[in-house]
Amino acid sequence: METGALLLACALLAGVAVAQRVVTVQSGPLVRTEGSHVTIWCNVTGYKEGMEQDFEWSVYLPSVPDREIRVVSTAQSNYAYAVYAQRVNSKEIFVERLSRDSALLHITKVQANDQGLFECYTPNTDGRYLGSYSARTNLTVIADSLTVTAPAQTLSKVEGDTLQLTCEVSRTTVQHTHLSVGWYLRSPEDAAAAPQELVTLSRDFVLRSGGPYRQRMAAGDLRLDKTSATSYRLTIHKLQPVDQGLLYCQAAEWIQDTDGSWFAMTRKQSDKTQLRIQPTDRDFSIQVSTERRSFTAGEPLELRCTIEAQNVPERFFSVSWVFSSSPVAVVGPSAVPVLGPDYAAREAAGHMTVRKESANVHLLKLQHLRIEDAGKYICRVTEREKTPTGDFIDRSKRSRNVQITVQPLKSNITVLLSSNSSEVLEGDAILLTCSVLSATGPLSVVWQWTDKQANGPTQEVASVYRDGTVWHSPTYRERASYGEVRAEKVRDDTFSLSVYNALPGDEGQYRCVIIEWLQAGTEPELTWTNLGEKSANKTVTVKTVESSFAVSASTRTPSVSFGDNFDLLCLVKPRHNPRVPTSVTWRFMPAGKEAGDGEQGEFKDLVTFTREGTLQWGEQLLGLGTRTTVDRSHSNTNFRLSVTRAGRREAGKYQCTAVLWRRNYDNSWSRVANRTSNLLGISVLQPESKLKVQKNNQSQVHLEDSRVRINCSIASQTSQDSQHAVMWYVRRATGSEADELLLRIERSGAFEYGAYAEEERLRRRVQAERLSPRLYVLTLNRAESSDSGTYYCLVEEWLSDPDGAWYRLSRDTSGFTQVLVRQPEIRLQVEEVESNVTVKESSPIRLGCSIPSQSSRDSRFSVSWYVERSEDEASGGEQPGEGDGERECVFSIGHDAVFGNGNCSPREEAGPNSRLQFERMTSDQYSLTIQGARPTDAGRYYCHVEEWLLNPRNAWYRLATNNSGFTIVNVLQQVSSLQSVVCANDSLFYFVFFYPFPIFGILLIALLLVRYKGRNNSKSQEGKNGAPLLWIKEPHLSYSPTCLDPPALSLHPGSVD
Repeated sequence: METGALLLACALLAGVAVAQRVVTVQSGPLVRTEGSHVTIWCNVTGYKEGMEQDFEWSVYLPSVPDREIRVVSTAQSNYAYAVYAQRVNSKEIFVERLSRDSALLHITKVQANDQGLFECYTPNTDGRYLGSYSARTNLTVIADSLTVTAPAQTLSKVEGDTLQLTCEVSRTTVQHTHLSVGWYLRSPEDAAAAPQELVTLSRDFVLRSGGPYRQRMAAGDLRLDKTSATSYRLTIHKLQPVDQGLLYCQAAEWIQDTDGSWFAMTRKQSDKTQLRIQPTDRDFSIQVSTERRSFTAGEPLELRCTIEAQNVPERFFSVSWVFSSSPVAVVGPSAVPVLGPDYAAREAAGHMTVRKESANVHLLKLQHLRIEDAGKYICRVTEREKTPTGDFIDRSKRSRNVQITVQPLKSNITVLLSSNSSEVLEGDAILLTCSVLSATGPLSVVWQWTDKQANGPTQEVASVYRDGTVWHSPTYRERASYGEVRAEKVRDDTFSLSVYNALPGDEGQYRCVIIEWLQAGTEPELTWTNLGEKSANKTVTVKTVESSFAVSASTRTPSVSFGDNFDLLCLVKPRHNPRVPTSVTWRFMPAGKEAGDGEQGEFKDLVTFTREGTLQWGEQLLGLGTRTTVDRSHSNTNFRLSVTRAGRREAGKYQCTAVLWRRNYDNSWSRVANRTSNLLGISVLQPESKLKVQKNNQSQVHLEDSRVRINCSIASQTSQDSQHAVMWYVRRATGSEADELLLRIERSGAFEYGAYAEEERLRRRVQAERLSPRLYVLTLNRAESSDSGTYYCLVEEWLSDPDGAWYRLSRDTSGFTQVLVRQPEIRLQVEEVESNVTVKESSPIRLGCSIPSQSSRDSRFSVSWYVERSEDEASGGEQPGEGDGERECVFSIGHDAVFGNGNCSPREEAGPNSRLQFERMTSDQYSLTIQGARPTDAGRYYCHVEEWLLNPRNAWYRLATNNSGFTIVNVLQQVSSLQSVVCANDSLFYFVFFYPFPIFGILLIALLLVRYKGRNNSKSQEGKNGAPLLWIKEPHLSYSPTCLDPPALSLHPGSVD
């Protein structure tokens, strides 16, 4: 148990660590009927997120279980084999994608040979293979044996009767299946509407009914009984009109899949039974309606006859219209009207309409009422009904009388005359509109003119007859032939008079006289009657254009910068009139051509807008004609001159001149007047500089021989096309000297070194870079202490004017960068521990010097040993070099490792016979050994250390000095002894220590020979009860033969690297 849990936990942890692909498919076997719609779902999990999965379906048929037959794929359109290709192309087989990782296989009409093992495969999208990539399910296709039968019939019932219908349902399926049987009602009027469920026996043998029939089923008026193994009977008591329609039986065969869900393998319907239900209430009523009953001749009349009854569309009604006992029209059940003899002609002329608007509404409409149409109107309705015996019964009803009154027609029109303006400008159009209100018949109009005071005679201008024919009087006929006078009928109740290119003589009073006509009789004998006339007046004033003709020039930008645009506007009043057009000319005098004595230079034409609307360039093109554009407004009152990218040559004075022209009706031109505008002075200046260099002050501290970087950042500039020249300056730390130029970078990128860079030999060490268009960097390589100072940059901004010439716009300096280049921090420390050393005379004196801390790893040291001898050598409270006694240099080695090249000169010369022995064990450990101590060697010893560094110019300099603690050395003098006496005399030394040894050796050998001879028979034993004699080779030592002291290893000055 515990082992299984452990394995399960490991599996879960492995699953968390590495996701495995898993493909699942709908479990089988799936049993489906031939010809049904089959769906099989397939899902995939454990793939890399964000990748859409593809699905490939294949089948393994029972006849060849090892052969894969490709069916359909979401990734490849030609994936299917030939046996399935046609069905896939016709969409009989397709794959529906439900999501990124889920799909549904559809076989809309499964066949018997589709039975087999279906496999769903998902191609790998993860870059590695881990998990399962396919899954299979078995599909079994069986024959469809379900049969549903019911007789096709038509039944007529009366509301309240009982209906019984029987349906036979059977199947011969071998598998265990369930049946569901139901009855449905479909409306015969709306075939697209969903059928209404009456009652259904589900596959679980549960009886249910549709929503509208639940209450009737609960009351027992609706039943479904299974009378035999295959028979199902529907019973409906108390039939209602809503039960009318097409009744049919529907059965479905269900099978349960392995996952427990139920699937409807097949559904079938029986033949339909048409049910008609006769309502019990057959009565109906009639009502005639109209908006009003009093009319005027010529107005339309509408009468509506409404039938109020049950189930009107299923009943047969005929409607008759009667006027004063005379038939007007009869509309039968087929809705085809039959007109009376007196109304056929009116209906043919479109003056009468008889139609059936809906199943229960009929309309009678007379378009133009006549006096003889006044009287009583009735609507008579007849219903024809067929009895059960086959006979027909007619039932008729008539409406109440509707009295219609028609009054004789008289003119009640109202005339309104309006114009586009009571005052028009010469050359503009006079537009008069005459509107008529409350008109009932055709209209005609007469246009008249008289002077403003109405003292002169009235002149007829034009007439428009009721049929739209236009007539012009002889006075205006010539102008009308050129289209300057136009009279027209806009609508039946609206007329217009247009006088184009108005002249001062057109000023006066205009009158429109409207006449209303009435048509009487029928074709071909028609007569027109004048019902009356009304008129209206309008006074129009024509203002001459010369009186209001004016020209002015203006600009919003009298002063612009290089490269900017400016517009000049020439305003011409009054507004443009095609009949009185204006030609406008822009003129220019450059600023350099103005006379010094106050006289104006000569203006030259730039561009002219001709009266025809064309553009004509003059001889002066501002030097850059391609940068000059001109346009005008739609009303031709504003003439604009636009100059883009203005330069020095566009500066000067501008003015516009205008000439007014009049176009006569015969297309000839007359010059009316000319005007000149005010002067416009345009100044073209350099643009305002927006150059800003970051002014953040900062300090930098660097060690010698390091790299110093100083930034110069441009925060903003005037234009994206700006170019910069950058100069780097340095101010010495003393402040007394002027700022020195290090380097200058031209806008073209060229370098120029300053005199200071040459003097200080900075040319090889200084480096300038442009990292971006707005960032410059100055780099000092191998910095020296003399490089300390205040650095800043001076930026010059350069722009190109529109003519291509470069000019300096402005300059700005950056913030100050205080640079301090210092020598390394002094960290030199010499061990200051004091010690006392007592040695015997002639013994070596070893003096150490330890440097635990140094300022730089590249430091070199000069080491010297000093000795102080004073009367009171026991005093140790003084620092080295501070005593009052005599100070003597013992030994010195320079930073260049040369003896005697230090800070003092030793008294004892270096050489092979020197008593001094110097050693350098490590880079920070030094020792000095004095061989053969003498009483005069006693004193206070200390080492003096100097730290040296190499500056960037490859010159050595002393950085720091320090002294060690005192080492007090005492030398004990030797007294006379036997040893000293012996060692002092060589003959005595050999006699005592050397000659006795050979004598004793000879005697010992003789003794051994005698003993050997005496024991001839004895066996010579050597090394018995002992070990062989071992000879040890002692090291070779070089020692002095004059004393017994231990040998000494020595290094002499000049032998240390």
